[in-house]
Amino acid sequence: MNDPRWYLALLNTGAFLLCVSFLVYVLCILRPFVRRRDTLPGDPDEYDLHFVVPCLNEEAVITGTVRHLVTTFPRARLWCVDDASTDATPRLLAALEEEFAAVRVLTRRHPDAQQGKGPALNHAWRAIDAELPPGTDRSRVLVGILDADARLDRLCPDLISGPAMFGDPDVAAVQVQVRVTCDVDALVSTDLDDLSSVFDPATVHAPPRRDPLLIQLQDLEFTGPIAAMQVLRRRTGSVGMGGNGQFTRMAALDRIALEHGTPWHGALLEDFELGLHVLLTGGRTEYCDDTYVSQVGLTALRPLIRQRSRWAQGGMQCMRYLWRVLSSPNVPLPAALEIAYYLCVPWSQITGSVVFPLALGLDVHYAATTGGGPTAWWVAGAWGVLPLAVLFGALPHAVWGPLYRMRTRSGISHGRAVRLGVANILYGYLLQLAVWWALVRVLRGRHDWKKTAHDAGHAGTEVTTHDGAPVLVGAGDTHETHAEGREDAR
Repeated sequence: MNDPRWYLALLNTGAFLLCVSFLVYVLCILRPFVRRRDTLPGDPDEYDLHFVVPCLNEEAVITGTVRHLVTTFPRARLWCVDDASTDATPRLLAALEEEFAAVRVLTRRHPDAQQGKGPALNHAWRAIDAELPPGTDRSRVLVGILDADARLDRLCPDLISGPAMFGDPDVAAVQVQVRVTCDVDALVSTDLDDLSSVFDPATVHAPPRRDPLLIQLQDLEFTGPIAAMQVLRRRTGSVGMGGNGQFTRMAALDRIALEHGTPWHGALLEDFELGLHVLLTGGRTEYCDDTYVSQVGLTALRPLIRQRSRWAQGGMQCMRYLWRVLSSPNVPLPAALEIAYYLCVPWSQITGSVVFPLALGLDVHYAATTGGGPTAWWVAGAWGVLPLAVLFGALPHAVWGPLYRMRTRSGISHGRAVRLGVANILYGYLLQLAVWWALVRVLRGRHDWKKTAHDAGHAGTEVTTHDGAPVLVGAGDTHETHAEGREDAR
């Protein structure tokens, strides 16, 4: 047991198993992703569409978002939930409500306000419920959740109404693809006018080419590995919901509320939690990769890691649903296994971030102390470690660069695509810091969160709220609790 080779073998075995499981998962999501079929459109006139936009200090973006939604989707009703904003947001919303008949402004006040995104969405759900006439077919009422800086593809209602989406009565919720860019208006301006060429690869929407590397990596992440995971989940029956571009039947929200009191609950990953509740109550979730919602990306590392640590902590909180998912008669076995794998990802990342450096350290120690020194150790067979490290540690990240170029037709060169893939290796390992941050917060019992505001011109800075708590300014995340020590409502 004192022989370092025994510890080296144990750690290398653990690192090997973690790498193999990750590589197998990447291969599993790649195959259906590159062979996926187009989404057939349906008739959006068969549905009553309601957009919900949570707003907390969104003066920089809310006017453009509201004007985009009411002019692009004149048949939809738009609900803006002002969660006790302290900037010009209430005044702007009041003017928009007066200008557009389709806009409804819901105002929340302290002490109920600023308790997290979930309570704000529940407030909108109650308001929509109160407005629906008696006898309304609530299965044909669709509630879409959008960020305050969102731009929605104008073909979205047609495609989510298709026979594989809400046209199937078993489908209770649909998540659309998310795009990340610096300029949401420039991206949405490339929308097609009709469905005649929506499936032509040459017309796939590309982000503005001036986007910096960090934002392009976020777009690669959403259109690459996250989209591929969702395509695999279509087959397993475990599609996850996101916080932007999420559409749910009112009838499905009602079923969740009947069991739990409200549709949305206290997890920091309230969108994924909603998807779990949809599945547990007998609904099916779907993903549409042929339409999208765009959002402004984060241009600084600190707010990006902060955002991802919230996601990781939310996933850790949702671990409490694991047994319910595995034992539920409404969740098929493939879906339950995929969800279980996803819920374990933060913990496997933490394990890997410990195992890999330890294995590397023992490798170096063994190389230095073995007979003949590092040269003899390398010649004896350690040279095989390098190709294995490339295969398991680099290739699963790097492959998304060329795939991003192929899928988005963004105009980037082959060389730029390769460089994006290499940068994605560093990007993936860098985001592991967020998992440790999340773990520290869990161990400390912290459930509060600083709000990430939507302001592309000042991403990554901090401002101060009316109560003196610092609030991070940067795009890509909405409506989180900002007062230190306050827990989300449960």
